[in-house]
Amino acid sequence: MRLLDRLKELKAAGKKAFAVLIDPDKIRKEDCQPLAQRIQSSGIDFIFVGGSLLMNDNLQVIVPELKRFTDTPIVLFPGSIYQITPDADGILFLSVISGRNPEMLIGNHVVAAPLIKNSGLEVLPTGYILIDTGRTTSVHYMSNTQPIPYEKSDIAVCTAMAGELLGLGLIYLDGGSGAQQHISTEMISAVAGAIDTPLIVGGGIRTTAQASAVLKAGADLIVIGNAMEGNADHPLFSAIPELIATF
Repeated sequence: MRLLDRLKELKAAGKKAFAVLIDPDKIRKEDCQPLAQRIQSSGIDFIFVGGSLLMNDNLQVIVPELKRFTDTPIVLFPGSIYQITPDADGILFLSVISGRNPEMLIGNHVVAAPLIKNSGLEVLPTGYILIDTGRTTSVHYMSNTQPIPYEKSDIAVCTAMAGELLGLGLIYLDGGSGAQQHISTEMISAVAGAIDTPLIVGGGIRTTAQASAVLKAGADLIVIGNAMEGNADHPLFSAIPELIATF
């Protein structure tokens, strides 16, 4: 089944999905086997791979190595047009609809389109909405865009609705890597109630309680990054099967 269809099917059934975000600059090749096996045993649905920067060619090493030890789908979450590899299963084709930087809305997409078209990757058109969660994150700085203020749920709702009306297949609310806090449950609930498109939420989710709160608020897929990447022993891995059963 195609990845986007799977997400839509999970949403229609009222089931929640989980993704681990791995920054290829922050993981070694030898970390891949234990991490991939832990992901597999925990029932995590997707592995997102990407970062705001790419300091080396580790992406081309990490993705095939992860695939050796798990059949969990690997989806590229690219911070730039250089973060593309055909070894993955899919790619979030991100348009930063919360900002007004034309390069992040469409410019980079034009440059990357031929590469992605020929890669064989499943393309998941995604409206990316950056939320201010208390600090300047890498994506805030690198995208040169102004995030939506933390308490401005109405702006987030209208932005998500616009993305859906433009035909984007997913909406992604993100606090950015290293966010001080996760996006408010009030904003998540408001956005989830305004769209039919699957809603992804990431940034600042570090504990089981936070993950549960974000899911209850209306997220269809939560993304956990800094808390779990490169740490196969993180307690969230053990908590995910229970969270899956809860929802």
